[in-house]
Amino acid sequence: MATYKGIQGFSIQNLSADPSNPIEGQVWYNSTSNVWKVEEATTAGAWATGNNMNTARYELAGAGTQTAGLAFAGDDGLARSTATEEYNGATWTTSGSMATARNSLAGCGIQTAALAFGGAIPPFTGATEEYNGATWTSNPTGLNTARFQLAAAGTQTAALGFGGFTNPPVATGNSTATEEYNGSTWTSNPTGLNTARRNFAGCGIQTAALAFGGLDGVPSYIGATEEYNGSTWTSNPTGLNTARFGAGGAGTQTAALAFGGDTPPVTGATEEYDGATWTTSPASLATARQVLAGAGSQAAALAFGGGFPETGATEEWTGPGVLTTKTITVS
Repeated sequence: MATYKGIQGFSIQNLSADPSNPIEGQVWYNSTSNVWKVEEATTAGAWATGNNMNTARYELAGAGTQTAGLAFAGDDGLARSTATEEYNGATWTTSGSMATARNSLAGCGIQTAALAFGGAIPPFTGATEEYNGATWTSNPTGLNTARFQLAAAGTQTAALGFGGFTNPPVATGNSTATEEYNGSTWTSNPTGLNTARRNFAGCGIQTAALAFGGLDGVPSYIGATEEYNGSTWTSNPTGLNTARFGAGGAGTQTAALAFGGDTPPVTGATEEYDGATWTTSPASLATARQVLAGAGSQAAALAFGGGFPETGATEEWTGPGVLTTKTITVS
């Protein structure tokens, strides 16, 4: 009688615990739980609902990863907020408050080293604060161009702030301004965005950033996408498939994720960017919303907050091709 080893050339492993780094297609028997398991790659991206934030709010900012996220500031429906919360992949915990209450700000970095800048207090502000994992510290040197509804990319010591709204009237108040932060001061880049816009999303790093969506008129919903190489912005003729403002974003310049926003109406639509084109995912956010925050990567993103009305809804994205351990059922 033929055996599995005789056919495949090896035996299925009998393990007391799941392997720490299984590879795609690996099969094993878990003798502790008495089940067969296999490592599979997901074929399509999907959103899963997580626990809500402690403070529901919109027009907030975010930083970090899916398992170590950070939410800060925003509007809780009654007033501008200083609230800060940390996400551990399961629950949100309240942390140190910001020095300046504001909404429509930008943020970047990681959970233990984040950066917040710009926003509405009102009026517009360039105020910059740094987070060390417990408390916020104000930097007396803020943005050169005070604004709100701007976007961000990068880290606490190498950040990029771009676009936003600087001054009424709405038709002419949109900005192309781009500034770089070195951990202490902001430097204006004479070459700004090609499309002046506000209320849009950004991701990536200081030398390889991505800008997408937003408002460029009164109002004009856009899907325009631009890439930054550390000195200049280049427009991609292929924009978002669903033009929108107030979307969340995550990832890098060559592997980005856009989700939510207002088209109108408010949407949960999700799109993936490969460095050249956007592809619409069949999976949408369970809670359609705008002016939300995002964190993480294209493979493992986090969406939280948003409105209207204000929400603390949190969702986790698992992208296609991500390895997951599945239990094999035989009956």
